[in-house]
Amino acid sequence: MLKGRNLINPDDLTVSELHEILSLAQKIIESPFDFSDSCRGRILGTLFFEPSTRTRLSFEAAMLRLGGSTLGFSEALSSSAAKGESLIDTIRTVACYADILAMRHPKEGSAALASEYTTVPLINAGDGGHYHPTQTLTDLLTIVETKGDLENLTIGLCGDLKFGRTVHSLLKTMTRFKGNRFLLISPDELQIPNYVKRLAFDEKALSVDYVELERMEDVLPELDVLYMTRVQKERFFNEADYVRLKDSYILNAKKMRHAKEDMIVLHPLPRVNEISLEVDSDPRAVYFQQAKFGMFVRMALILKLLGVE
Repeated sequence: MLKGRNLINPDDLTVSELHEILSLAQKIIESPFDFSDSCRGRILGTLFFEPSTRTRLSFEAAMLRLGGSTLGFSEALSSSAAKGESLIDTIRTVACYADILAMRHPKEGSAALASEYTTVPLINAGDGGHYHPTQTLTDLLTIVETKGDLENLTIGLCGDLKFGRTVHSLLKTMTRFKGNRFLLISPDELQIPNYVKRLAFDEKALSVDYVELERMEDVLPELDVLYMTRVQKERFFNEADYVRLKDSYILNAKKMRHAKEDMIVLHPLPRVNEISLEVDSDPRAVYFQQAKFGMFVRMALILKLLGVE
């Protein structure tokens, strides 16, 4: 039963609950108007202490398409945080006005802290470099809709694997499905942190196959899924390091010629220059479909956490 729960970490959901949410999202995709009055009278509070386009707007679109309403702020400076109000006081206050909350914050662990003080369900919309569980749900729905399954896939994760919370969340979750193989493609400086590898692989060492490497071209022909990420300027303390690494991996039409005909390219967006515009017309590029699936899966999650039948 998901009613009244918080979603902070992808591990908060069992595999069965993941399937439950994805199944509901697929029903919404098939018949969206059947759900257009499901949340009438309910309010979603969006607390975004960090800039966002897709995540914030897809949460708002999700609630509006369910017949509900939204309130909130899109940056810390437009909230009382700019006056020095604590995160705890902000959560306690907005929970008085809304039935469910979605929060993004630049500090790791902020969502876990907020969950201790909210009186309504809280969804982590990204906490620093930690986790982004609704992006993971979006990724899972995209893979299911395009590949038909979440098992026995060769998945390449490429780019900024050190700071990318979307990568950390997806990796931890996809290791829970049988037969998946992971190719972790990044420069040495941006490799998956050891603590993420421990959480994702150590307990499942006998059943999870993964390889760390630097060249995308070496493994493109093997991939069923290629998950591209941008090198995130906002996560670097040293701009010189960012400039040196930002163009490490660029996917273009020439490289795509070496990939399987049914490989799919995912990207959590925003894109900077790591995927050339020429790739957009390739039917294997599904990252804008992925953005739309994010709205549907958030609709399903809101319904589940509010306990709406």
